[in-house]
Amino acid sequence: IRQAEQAGAVVTDPPHDRFWGGYSGYFRDPDDHLWEIAWNPQWSVPD
Repeated sequence: IRQAEQAGAVVTDPPHDRFWGGYSGYFRDPDDHLWEIAWNPQWSVPD
């Protein structure tokens, strides 16, 4: 999110712990698209 902000994005909801057990934040890019960056320690990706 910091990189996005440095590239011209507007942070709409700074990263913080979420009720669902993860961590996420939102930003709006210069083309006005809304993005969420999320991390959840409980998520796993099968090999």
